[in-house]
Formats: sequence, C-alpha cells, structure tokens
Amino acid sequence: MSPPQCKKMAAFRLFDAHFHVIDPRFPLVPNQGFIPERYTLNDYRDQMAAYDLRGGAIISASFQAFDQDYLVDALARLGPGFVGVTQLPVTVSDEELIELNDAGVRGVRFNLKRGGSEDVKHLDTMARRIHETVGWHVELYVDAREIGDLVPTLIALPAVSIDHLGLSAEGLPTLLQLAEKGIRVKASGFGRVNFDVEEALKSLHAANPACLMFGTDLPSARAKRPYTYRDFNRVLDTLGEKAAERVLYTNALEFYRTH
Repeated sequence: MSPPQCKKMAAFRLFDAHFHVIDPRFPLVPNQGFIPERYTLNDYRDQMAAYDLRGGAIISASFQAFDQDYLVDALARLGPGFVGVTQLPVTVSDEELIELNDAGVRGVRFNLKRGGSEDVKHLDTMARRIHETVGWHVELYVDAREIGDLVPTLIALPAVSIDHLGLSAEGLPTLLQLAEKGIRVKASGFGRVNFDVEEALKSLHAANPACLMFGTDLPSARAKRPYTYRDFNRVLDTLGEKAAERVLYTNALEFYRTH
C-alpha cells in the first residue's frame, strides 16, 4: 500500500460496523463442514493500522453459535468504542442479557444464510423482548430476495439492520423498500454480492442517507473475494466525501450508541 493511499485512509474516521474475531482459544462449531482460519485481535489491529479506526462492531458468526466467552473477552481487550453483536437462544434470561449489555453487546443476530443462530420464527418476539430489556437492535444475515414475507415484521420492529447489502441483485428492490422505512444496511461484504456495488450504494443512499453503515467484513471468511482497502475507496469515490463520512462513521456510531 502506497504512502498516499495510507494518508487517504487515515483522513477519514472509521467505525467498522462489521468484522469478526476468530480466536482458537474459544470453541468453534463446524458450519457445513467449514471451520475458519484463526483471525485474532492482533491480526485485525495489524490490518487496520493505516485507518483512523475509532470503533467498530464485532459480529458473531455461524461457527461461533451461542458462545459468548470469545466476544466478552474481545470487547474487554478492545475497550471503549467497540460493541458486540451476538447470537442467542430464545431461552436467554434477562440476567444474561443485562450481563452482556454491561460487557458491550448491543445487538442480536439472526443468521438466516448459514445458521448458527435462533430460528427466524422467534424473530419478532425475541427482538421486542430484547429491545425492551436492554435496548438492542436486530441484525440479519440473509439474502434479501428471501425476506419478502418478513418485510411487515421488520418494518414494525424498533431497530433492524441487514448485512452485506442484502447479497443479491434480486433482493435490491426489497432492500430499498426497507431502507426507505428506516432499516439500516451494512455496506460490507462487497466480495459476497452479485451486483454492481456502486449502483447499489447510490440507490440506497438516495433512499435513506442514514441507512448505510460501512464494515470491512474482515477476515471475509468464505467470501468470493476478501476485503481490501479498495472497498473503502469505493465508498469515497462513489458517494463523495461528505456522504461517505456518514457511511464510514456517523451512521453506525449513532445506530450502535442509541439502540
């Protein structure tokens, strides 16, 4: 990476709204026969050294299932500015929710794409109960073309975000409908989608300037193409500096701090 490129990346504050930590000290559950390679906090810090990283959201993945120990450990080591999004069973107690909230967790994830989370049939009741108890939002890893039946439920929930631009071109009309209604969308996982990222960013930003939240998706396990700094540049070049500042920092900061 050239010095001018490092200078450009350091010129913009970043809240990394979507990244993973894969620490072999904690249990990993094979998902469809897959176990990822290690990606520790030190690996993440090294890869993000050139950015003005102000905080971020650690996201529990399918292969971490309902384990909370890795997440609590990572949040304690990262310190202020970072939050967690975890996966929980419907049987989670209020006491555990409060403990996780005190540790820095701010969201619950439903992984409809790869599993490892609670069944979507519990989405509405869990989301409402958790929001009432600790104020968390819900995040969905899902192909947006498969959530047509969920649209009324999602729009009615207190706070929701969708991962990786909804993944598919066929799902973009649904995603735009949700964005217009206040649902947040992760501008992440560009190597996972099957459409023109620039056009999707423009359309979503036009539908709702507050909806997009940039995430690196590091370490990009199972993505067709892993994250590179060019994805960061793509947001800047597509939306311009003023709009990109919201996508790279402000939108996510407000979402994770106020819900």
